[in-house]
Amino acid sequence: MLEPLTNSQIRKFKAAAQTMDATLKVGKAGLSEGFLRMVDEELNRHELVKIKFAEFKEEKKTLAPLLAEKTGSHLVMRVGNVMVLHRPKSVAAVEPVSD
Repeated sequence: MLEPLTNSQIRKFKAAAQTMDATLKVGKAGLSEGFLRMVDEELNRHELVKIKFAEFKEEKKTLAPLLAEKTGSHLVMRVGNVMVLHRPKSVAAVEPVSD
């Protein structure tokens, strides 16, 4: 299980996310296995990932925490149609994504 983020960590990640572009977009397939795999790979590479809701904008309030849970990451923030996830490189996904 992930250690909770401190307030200073959250502030640091939010500040870093301000300068980032969204690297992934939630599209028509939603939180498919392929999308979860891509998010997992990005978190392994970068620890901090910015994701935009191109579709499912009405469900973003429920999908954002669900995506964090499925990838074993922290939901740092969700503003408008954008969310930011963080997972330390030393942590693997909680639910391994199978092919």
